[in-house]
Amino acid sequence: MKSLLAIVLTAICSMAFAQQNAAIIQTDQVQQAIARGAIIWDVRDEKSYLEGHIPGAINIGEVGNTLRDPNKEDYIPVEQIQKMFNAAGLDVNQEVVVYGSRGNPYTYFGLYTINYFGGKNAQVYHDGIDGWKQAGLPIQKERQSLAPVSVTLVAQPQLVVTNEEMLKLAQSKSIQIIDARTPDEYSGKDIRAIRGGHIPNAINVPFEDNWQDPAAAVKLSKKQVSDNSGMTLKNSADLKKLYAKLDPDKETVVYCQSGVRASETATVLKSLGFKKVKVYDSSWLGWGNNLKAPVAEETFLNVGALNAKMAAMQNKINQLEEALKTKSN
Repeated sequence: MKSLLAIVLTAICSMAFAQQNAAIIQTDQVQQAIARGAIIWDVRDEKSYLEGHIPGAINIGEVGNTLRDPNKEDYIPVEQIQKMFNAAGLDVNQEVVVYGSRGNPYTYFGLYTINYFGGKNAQVYHDGIDGWKQAGLPIQKERQSLAPVSVTLVAQPQLVVTNEEMLKLAQSKSIQIIDARTPDEYSGKDIRAIRGGHIPNAINVPFEDNWQDPAAAVKLSKKQVSDNSGMTLKNSADLKKLYAKLDPDKETVVYCQSGVRASETATVLKSLGFKKVKVYDSSWLGWGNNLKAPVAEETFLNVGALNAKMAAMQNKINQLEEALKTKSN
């Protein structure tokens, strides 16, 4: 029988190992990663980066715009991403810490990108630059550069679900599907593809529900709160309650509009011990635009009504411009 001391030491070591290998890390762990020589990747836009970033962090622009096709919202050609990463010294084979602003799903998209292209030692700093500043730690405004590298990016298709695979999986009762979009998107009120609605049998858990205050972003936009502290991740116990109806041993597919918000939820689920989690890469853009795919609470985009609204808006803009000209004269 193990002694009590041995049991305690084993538990402490296990906790330390789990903390060291957690995908979502805290401020002190970021400091430890920096001390180990980890690559710190700031995924915000260049302006925000130059206004202040974690010392030593590199930046290649806002990740959503830099790495994705603006129309399809899929990755740009791998060769272009590889060239960009290599020029920036962003070696996916090294330890990488990804951060942006607190709670921003594009930070998780950055983590997802590292993993998708073969990285196995990447972590995300959920509280980001906001948590760093809140801790009173120094920031740097000068651009940081690393020595260029020559790394071949190899996609890991087993981490994602394609449109063809999703059509088959959606008919299976052996998987659980999470829709990480807003309730309005899920119900078809907010249409962001040819059709609105959701994949049949998908469970709606908006990705903001992972935060301590799911309404934090809305409150911030309306200036009802002074900071984004509400976007801090819920503690482990509350997150487990949020996903208590799901089976951590069952295959789980997460989707949103284009895979970005889904990547945050997928990372959270993995941190809770869900073993088989994948992101539906094309998400609603792929499903809603495929007229052969079944849709629950299906709605269609009314192009005529949309054009009428745009015309009315343009008319108001024209009137305001004329009024401004008259006033200036």
